[in-house]
Amino acid sequence: ELDLDVDPSIPVAAIVSRLTGQKGLDLVERVLKEMMNIPIQLAVLGTGESRYENLFRYAQRTYPGRLAARIEYNDALARRIFAGADIFLVPSLFEPCGLTQMIAMRYGTVPIVRETGGLKDTVPPADENGEGGLGFTFQSYNADDFFASLKRCLGLYNHNREAFRALQKRDMEKDFSWDVPAGRYMEQFRNMLSW
Repeated sequence: ELDLDVDPSIPVAAIVSRLTGQKGLDLVERVLKEMMNIPIQLAVLGTGESRYENLFRYAQRTYPGRLAARIEYNDALARRIFAGADIFLVPSLFEPCGLTQMIAMRYGTVPIVRETGGLKDTVPPADENGEGGLGFTFQSYNADDFFASLKRCLGLYNHNREAFRALQKRDMEKDFSWDVPAGRYMEQFRNMLSW
């Protein structure tokens, strides 16, 4: 559907987002050439600032079959991208809450996020073996750290597919519903009543 080359050995990374500076797309821009020099494909869906719309249009022409950009709002396509991708990129400068990383995890798409706001709250970092967390993270807002997180994720994907699949399964099983915090609140209320 996106005219990406079909190659099951190459992971597909995705960005489904408003195309704005807040979303850390300048970091993607800085390492895009390096990303396209490693075995990865990139699917981008969104609208926003003309700078980023034009960046991804140009990149699609420059890397045919490796990068697909759809400059539009399309919820149905977004869901198919979440479902079809292996890795989800959210290198935001700031993110008070963030929903896309939770949607991606529900589909088994491993997030790579900057440790800020709601991203830090919802994506605890996994180690190089894919253990101890739900995705790959970086702290400093710079392209090198973002790219290093991507390479750690690709290392797991390429060298330990079983552990990568286990990470995807953990992501899909994570409960982000209100049941968990509501249960904690009720427990606190019961504790207060017992004083």
